[in-house]
Amino acid sequence: MITASCHCGAVRIEIAEPPKRLTECNCSICRRLGALWAYYTRDQIVFDMAPDATVGYAQGDKTLETHHCRTCGCTTHWSGLGPENPDRVAVNARLFAPEDRAGIPVRHFDGADTWTFLD
Repeated sequence: MITASCHCGAVRIEIAEPPKRLTECNCSICRRLGALWAYYTRDQIVFDMAPDATVGYAQGDKTLETHHCRTCGCTTHWSGLGPENPDRVAVNARLFAPEDRAGIPVRHFDGADTWTFLD
């Protein structure tokens, strides 16, 4: 079990299994957020937070919504909005304890130009 939380603790996340890999993306929003994404489906994650604990932001083609804590501002996750992947969720692995993400390989994704992995 992995637990993660924003800085103030208003958003807590429980995940049954560690991810097999993490993704660092260089698209216009991910590079600014500095997030390290761990991908799951909604049924693999438990969010422990008040209904209004996060603020969502949907950019561009509006296929996903990035969330941050309303209190401390930490980017917590994104959720799919589009019909092709509505159950897809990515958790910001930078919210994990360092020992929980140690040793998990990081793939670099070119979300800015080619939409391919760079490794």
